[in-house]
Amino acid sequence: MTIDVFLTRTAAFLPFSPVSNEDIEEVLGRIGGKASRARRLILRSNGIQSRHYAIDRATGQLAMTNAQLTASAIRGLGDDIGPVDCLATGTSLPDQLMPNHAVMVHGELGWPRLEVVACAGICLAGTAALKHAWLSVRSGDARRAVATGSELASAVMRGSRFEAELEHKLEALEERPELAFEKDFLRWMLSDGAGAVLLEHEPRGPLSLRIDWIDLSSAAHELPVCMYAGADKNADGGLDGWARTDAADWHRDSTFAVKQDVRLLNDNIVRATLAEPLAAVIEKRGLKAQDIDWFLPHLSSNYFVEPVSRCLDAIGFSIPRERWFSNLARKGNTGSASPYIMLDELFRSGRIQPGHKLLMFVPESGRFSSGFIYMEAV
Repeated sequence: MTIDVFLTRTAAFLPFSPVSNEDIEEVLGRIGGKASRARRLILRSNGIQSRHYAIDRATGQLAMTNAQLTASAIRGLGDDIGPVDCLATGTSLPDQLMPNHAVMVHGELGWPRLEVVACAGICLAGTAALKHAWLSVRSGDARRAVATGSELASAVMRGSRFEAELEHKLEALEERPELAFEKDFLRWMLSDGAGAVLLEHEPRGPLSLRIDWIDLSSAAHELPVCMYAGADKNADGGLDGWARTDAADWHRDSTFAVKQDVRLLNDNIVRATLAEPLAAVIEKRGLKAQDIDWFLPHLSSNYFVEPVSRCLDAIGFSIPRERWFSNLARKGNTGSASPYIMLDELFRSGRIQPGHKLLMFVPESGRFSSGFIYMEAV
């Protein structure tokens, strides 16, 4: 026997005041004292107007940890949520390799003993955490669970992180500036934030969302790595992780910077994370586009709005744009936290009515994974 699971509260935490496009390079810092040649082009394409960084503008240093960001979001759920049996966290960039992110968040909260689980990955990490929390309540193992997504992208995006590599590769970069693009590109795409949700086996007024299913899938069996950190690509196209490289090279090669193969991304992201897996979900779940009142796509960039729309049309699952919801332009791309931050704004907006059905789409370009979450308002 399975138990209905209700998402009863949402919360988001975005550090400090919003950073505009004109101020972004002053906050993150320039590389080698030079303005980025790619910044304006990328910002014009991605459509992001403001975002948040956990950076103290006076010192240029990080003002909080990823665990502190996450704990702040959880506290936003309220101090009257009751005892929590399971805490599931997801993030791309925890503060340390060991111990895991979830136990560090638990330590920040100071809650009594409970099950804690950390999910790794990139954008899909928070969705995987949500599925673990959902299954815990659905099975009856937990009465109440909290799931989170969080990112402290600025930890690896500040200009000072790239100085050693710039000096080492100056001549090569002058001859072939595209070598730097895969890293510079993401500096204008990613930002900081955290979100949290409370799951229970009974609804709680005035609004709750019954989570009917969460489907996750990976296309790693057919596609190579596209987005990565803590590694470098080798001559065979595979990854050499940080543990297989000399420590002296980590700073010189910006080993821990987030990198992305933009061409591989553009060629495969829509097919591999939306068209094929959604077609499978439609067949498996009997899903119908006309039943969807709110479509919440996690978009890394406004650039992908039209490709996603065309893809939905092509597979016979057209959803009118007025039924889409995204806050990318104002909140930025916060990776695994983005779905939580997006849902929190819509949840609190008063626009969701009882009976509304929501479909959330969360793609990840790491090795092309995707997630779909289906909810109904009660």
